[in-house]
Amino acid sequence: MLPGCRVSGTHRPRRAPALGPLRAPYSAGCALPAGPAHLSRLSGKCFSLVESTYKYELCPFHNVTQHEQTFRWNAYSGILGIWQEWEITNNTFRGMWMRDGDACQSRSRQSKVELTCGKSNRLAHVSEPSTCVYALTFETPLVCHPHSLLVYPTLPAVLQQRWDQLEQDLADELITAQGYEKSLRAIFEDAGYLKTSEPSESAQREGATKDLQFETLESCQEAHKALSQEIERLQGVLTHHGIPYGKPAETPSSEHWGPQTPTAGIAEPLRGDPGLRGDTL
Repeated sequence: MLPGCRVSGTHRPRRAPALGPLRAPYSAGCALPAGPAHLSRLSGKCFSLVESTYKYELCPFHNVTQHEQTFRWNAYSGILGIWQEWEITNNTFRGMWMRDGDACQSRSRQSKVELTCGKSNRLAHVSEPSTCVYALTFETPLVCHPHSLLVYPTLPAVLQQRWDQLEQDLADELITAQGYEKSLRAIFEDAGYLKTSEPSESAQREGATKDLQFETLESCQEAHKALSQEIERLQGVLTHHGIPYGKPAETPSSEHWGPQTPTAGIAEPLRGDPGLRGDTL
């Protein structure tokens, strides 16, 4: 469902009577969906397909529903996904992702809608390639032009400029391929084409323990300089308080580099010292 949109009633259909599936009506007051402007003509419309004993209904930029076609009193009627984001590959809109559908085992149902060229707007095929994940093929003459699904022309001028600069930085080797992909995704998120990624708490904990990764040589050098300054500061604090510390070259790999507690009253023997003290000779 579109961000900020409101539809009358609930957007999750209640269990429907036999052969009478229900769906939430679309509100005409919703803002235009993010993406190719010509595809906004599909907003507020729904397209259905009956396969076997189920009727599937796709409402672009809204949701995908499934209704069991039977006279049983408990006929199934549920949501296979709610509109969330585009799938973008090689500067092209490849499909529409509908996520957060009804519960299915330990997760939510989700659907990917592939847009293909056709003589009319119609839901052509529905399958379930993996459990709880559905694949829909939607035919429409709106995507028959070879440039109809390109991402770049749909962006506002300010985001196009960011993308242009990003391409130049990559060509000049001022940014890595990883940094390029990350920055490009940020552009798509700002345009509303992709949902902003929010790392889970476990992922954040894992990220805190991983080695630092730098997108440019300059950022790596700056981080190295900051770490060197911090080491010097800590060494100064240890020296000020009279706390001895080891250096990396003198510390075995199995020990931590840090303060060392001297043994009180006993001089530490040097390497090779046979242990003879005082006038024992």
